[in-house]
Amino acid sequence: MTRSETNPSPRRQELLEAAYAYALRSGLTELSLRPLAEEIRSSPRVLIYLFGSKDGLIRALLARARADELTVIREIADSQDGPEGLQSVARELWRWLSDAAHRGLLTLWVESYARSLIDPDGPWAGFARETVGDWLALLASGQPAEFRDTEVGLAQRTLVLAALRGALLDLLATGDTARTTAAVHLQLAQSG
Repeated sequence: MTRSETNPSPRRQELLEAAYAYALRSGLTELSLRPLAEEIRSSPRVLIYLFGSKDGLIRALLARARADELTVIREIADSQDGPEGLQSVARELWRWLSDAAHRGLLTLWVESYARSLIDPDGPWAGFARETVGDWLALLASGQPAEFRDTEVGLAQRTLVLAALRGALLDLLATGDTARTTAAVHLQLAQSG
């Protein structure tokens, strides 16, 4: 961890937020420092100084995206008033995933997830594995404590997660919220 990561300057935070907004619009795969710097009113040299390298900037952007993801997870977990069940948590998660306001973040998430599978040693390293763990933990919060740590409990969460992620990919590709939502609700009813 660099000094700027352990004690971030206000300028670093400002540029990180601006770069994050840019990444939500443009993605990370073809990220080039010069157009990014121009867009956020900085310079490639300043970005390298503050983030160490282009990979360092990408890691910071992924950490920023993951912070948003973890905020959503906490909000959904906190919104559950009691042991409503896995289907209730999954429905709330799908409601958030299918909201058009989150398309930029979710497209960035899909891109980063895929890159972490293709380039496991690059700046995306571990992103996919960590996010699977995050979402499985959220889904576990909807399961009874005595069932949560069983093989069947894990398999049930994994099935729900697979259905949600598959529907999310379909939704991002087609924009068909009604059809994908109907499919998610049908799957959840069948797995309940």
